[in-house]
Amino acid sequence: MDILYLLIPLSILVVFGVIALFWWALQGGQFDNIEREGERILRND
Repeated sequence: MDILYLLIPLSILVVFGVIALFWWALQGGQFDNIEREGERILRND
């Protein structure tokens, strides 16, 4: 039962970390044009 006092706050920190990384990716333009890479394969360079 004592391990829950450690695991619950750690899991909350991990969730906030994942949300922060996702927000950082959104602000950095990671998901601006997701179709570009799929179309790049089809083009002759």
